[in-house]
Amino acid sequence: MQEKKAETGSKNAKKANLLDHHSIKNILDESVSEIVTSRGYIEDVRMSNVRLLLGTIIIYVVFNGLLQLIIYAKEKHAILFTYPPAGSVTSTGLVVSSKFPRFSDLYTLTIASADPKSISAGKPVEFTKSVTQWFTKDGILVEGLFWKDVEALINDYAAEPKKKK
Repeated sequence: MQEKKAETGSKNAKKANLLDHHSIKNILDESVSEIVTSRGYIEDVRMSNVRLLLGTIIIYVVFNGLLQLIIYAKEKHAILFTYPPAGSVTSTGLVVSSKFPRFSDLYTLTIASADPKSISAGKPVEFTKSVTQWFTKDGILVEGLFWKDVEALINDYAAEPKKKK
């Protein structure tokens, strides 16, 4: 009997990270399940499936609704929100957004003020260019060219005259 246990132990050796209590608990729980099912008990997965289904529905509906509201109201196509640069006289950061329509090679990059109602907000600037200008035939981004275009757009935003109210 002892030999059989030793053989089984060496064949199905499970290793846990002893510094990670989740790893230890996971291995122990899996072992308990194997022991119980090896004794002839059959696992009933109905409750697990119901729990997963309810969890998916709740997460999808509640969080997806909240996420869509945030995206629609605040983010739109934003890829980056910034604070104003250190030492800057402006009190607003930037909102950098992009559009890249499906089945098109035209990429639009827009830079606008994070607070468009602020007195220090500049007018939004944008460019639309073909992505073929920035990639090689092998699909490698030519970072220098892209970097220049983006920096030029940032400079255009900084050079724009401020709104007058």
